[in-house]
Amino acid sequence: MQSITPPAVSGFDEMFAREGAVRPHYSSYHGWLLGQSKELLHRKRQEAELLFHRVGITFNVYGEESGAERLIPFDVVPRIIPEQEWRHLEQGTAQRVRALNQFLDDIYHGQEIIRAGRIPADQIYGNAHYQPCMQDVDLPNQVYSHVSGVDLIRDGEGTWYVLEDNLRTPSGVSYMIENRRVMMRLFPELFAGQSVAPVEHYPSLLLDTLQHSSAVPYPTVVLLTPGRFNSAYFEHAFLAQQMGIELVEGADLFVKDGFVYMRTTAGPQRVDVIYRRIDDDFLDPLAFNPDSMLGVPGLLSVYRQGKVVLANAIGSGVGDDKSIYPYVPEMIRFYLGEEPILENVPTRLCRRPEDLQYVLEHLPELVVKEVHGAGGYGMLVGPAASREEIESFRQRLRARPDNYIAQPTLSLSTCPIFVEQGIAPRHIDLRPFVLSDGRATRMVPGGLTRVAMNAGSLVVNSSQGGGTKDTWVVEAPSC
Repeated sequence: MQSITPPAVSGFDEMFAREGAVRPHYSSYHGWLLGQSKELLHRKRQEAELLFHRVGITFNVYGEESGAERLIPFDVVPRIIPEQEWRHLEQGTAQRVRALNQFLDDIYHGQEIIRAGRIPADQIYGNAHYQPCMQDVDLPNQVYSHVSGVDLIRDGEGTWYVLEDNLRTPSGVSYMIENRRVMMRLFPELFAGQSVAPVEHYPSLLLDTLQHSSAVPYPTVVLLTPGRFNSAYFEHAFLAQQMGIELVEGADLFVKDGFVYMRTTAGPQRVDVIYRRIDDDFLDPLAFNPDSMLGVPGLLSVYRQGKVVLANAIGSGVGDDKSIYPYVPEMIRFYLGEEPILENVPTRLCRRPEDLQYVLEHLPELVVKEVHGAGGYGMLVGPAASREEIESFRQRLRARPDNYIAQPTLSLSTCPIFVEQGIAPRHIDLRPFVLSDGRATRMVPGGLTRVAMNAGSLVVNSSQGGGTKDTWVVEAPSC
């Protein structure tokens, strides 16, 4: 029999209330878990690792000399969200993505939000992701971010916040799908006893979104990857296979007579939609980085003429820059005339002298992030940092204050995971994926739950040793 002790730490736990009672949506699973031995769960975890190895779910960590592929640690204890709570998250993330798409269309056209004084002009035009070549380019249905990943956290009181927006090439959805497949294979009895909302139809929703982003009847869709050395290559190949579309590299495409074509054994085939997993700077060596071998020469010209759709759009990175993040609630009010359903984490912009002064005085208490940083790199977690690390960051802040934001160190919610000693709490976040094609915003009920595998750690990124777990939205009360 498994022994499960409610976490002794203060804060919000997904399975247990503070008085130790099991939350209602976890009651059925908790009862099942009590009946499982530590040996069985250990064996199931080993089976999961074997399944992931067979499927090839690995990632590369940039900068490692070995170049070895890794498995992301997988936890067999699911994160469970009741349906009513999920609807709240679904509405809040969809609202946010709608506003961000309108914001991107606005800054590349009339700049009404700048004219209204809601966002300083230099925050846009001085942004590293702003692309002047997109000015006055009309996109189908004014959609810039067809695929968005919105990172959510829950604080120590149980309140949900948006931590950041991912509008360029958000990744992780393949892990969401494969986590579910593995759980259903390892524990079929759990799914027979509970009504867990499905996530397996995400690839068909994604394909439908990409197809409807083009005005061409029955458009040809491809997925453009940087190649097998990219850290997310497994996901690129997985999604292309699941959607039944071609996985291509830059050398497989060419521009002729104002259109993009794909090289095939039957001859050139016109391409109408490119789901690109390559950053802006590498898409077209004639327009961006001339040394890039990853992109397609002449692609920008075809794109600007509206003869091919790129998902996500060039220049969409302005919307997920961390220095733009504090303005998203105002975007929701400005473009939608609504109050934000989900709030931001309170954020200080170090480019502002008064914010910089506060941050410098309170560094040991704060989380400081690079505005263009990702993957857990380029950040300081003050309470976990050494005196030397804090002083080093202090110098960076003084040298480039505009390159950083700062946030309070929130006590992220915890969820039980299976470790060698048994069941123990670890901090988690959640990344739902939002699809937009101009008709609607759609999501599968769930997302990627990332786990800080080390006790006390707040860093959930896979590149920093984080893991993942299956996310259940329970559609009805547990059996």
